[in-house]
Amino acid sequence: MCLAIPGQIVEFVDEERFLARVDVSGVRRVVNVALVSGGEGSAQEGDWVLIHVGFAISVVDEAEALMTRRLLEQIGSEYEAELEEFQRSEIT
Repeated sequence: MCLAIPGQIVEFVDEERFLARVDVSGVRRVVNVALVSGGEGSAQEGDWVLIHVGFAISVVDEAEALMTRRLLEQIGSEYEAELEEFQRSEIT
């Protein structure tokens, strides 16, 4: 199962390449934020985004992000597997 999981942007690490470090339930990884950058409503540090296969695909408000995370945690093993995959992934 592939999930879009909520994470919070901690910092932009390479703005030219649209890379930002995000925190997902304590796991920090660099993801591509090109899909949520540029123009009105661009993602900023501190914003919550939904992440799928290493890409931030949308900006969400904190309440939605936390609610989604709680629901995913209730799923159990699928969410844990997604977090493990996220922890192993790395954009270089």
